[in-house]
Amino acid sequence: MPIQTKEAEALEKYLRKKLESSCLKIVLPKRVGQPVELCVQKGKTSESIGTIYRDEDEGEVSYAISLTILEEDLE
Repeated sequence: MPIQTKEAEALEKYLRKKLESSCLKIVLPKRVGQPVELCVQKGKTSESIGTIYRDEDEGEVSYAISLTILEEDLE
């Protein structure tokens, strides 16, 4: 089951509080099958820093975040 709007809102609130950053934003995909993105909001633009996956096993739901860091961004 894909991440629903209310779940995304709750995740965004949790991550903002836990990571002490109001710049984090969760962007749901426009089309089915595309990943949910974790973004950093910079003014009117946002930069994707990773993807969020939902897993449901025996009735328990968990979320995994995969961060993507390009080597060129480290310079």
